[in-house]
Amino acid sequence: MTILTKIQDGIALVTLNRPQAMNSIDPELNERLLQTWDELARDPEVRVLVLTGAGDRAFCTGADLKKTMPPAISAASQMYGGGNKPLNFGSLQIDKPVIAAINGYALGGGLELALLADIRICSENAQFGLPEVRVGSIPGAGGTQRLIRAVGQSDAMLMLLTGERIGADEALRIGLVSKVVPRAALEDTALGLARAMAANAPLAVTAVKRLALTGRELPLASGLELERQAFGLLRDSEDRLEGRRAFSENRSPVFRGR
Repeated sequence: MTILTKIQDGIALVTLNRPQAMNSIDPELNERLLQTWDELARDPEVRVLVLTGAGDRAFCTGADLKKTMPPAISAASQMYGGGNKPLNFGSLQIDKPVIAAINGYALGGGLELALLADIRICSENAQFGLPEVRVGSIPGAGGTQRLIRAVGQSDAMLMLLTGERIGADEALRIGLVSKVVPRAALEDTALGLARAMAANAPLAVTAVKRLALTGRELPLASGLELERQAFGLLRDSEDRLEGRRAFSENRSPVFRGR
């Protein structure tokens, strides 16, 4: 299986499973990843996703060039005529929190995939890069747009225009990742963060993620208005009432997502 999925206690651990190919993305893995994301988005038992790669060498090194041949049809036909689409992660958007646990190389499309996550943590041996300009191409699966939003213009441009790699410490310094941990602790750290999120009220978590991501593209006044509306929608939810009761009774709340 090119994708391994383990669901436990509201957390889906999704593992790219091509370690012999540095977890690079071939057509089969690409299609399975899209299917997995869709299934998890619709699964009411799943509250948080953790994405990682099999093995110790790589999270993902992007498209598998040995299996991803240039299309036999025009770009216009490919884009607008149906059938297989080029590697692009736009349809992997999801309201549930996503944590990327990056073990080793996250290069090209692998870094672009990691940039979809809400939180990124990595092992001490992690390496990050968008080397496409070195081979006459561009990061075409979201890299030119998401990296600059994640780390700021100067650091993003340095990576984008040189194609050079950076290590874990530099990734932490520029804010590309939130934590750097030993490889042996990576999965447990990611799952610990996931458990903390999964314990929270799911409607509130979804609202917060949606508001934060939408609001960063809006003027402050518009974002605050969306926040006010969302607060009103959640005010009388069962989960908010349960949270207040649990606090007054000095116990852990039991949230049901309604």
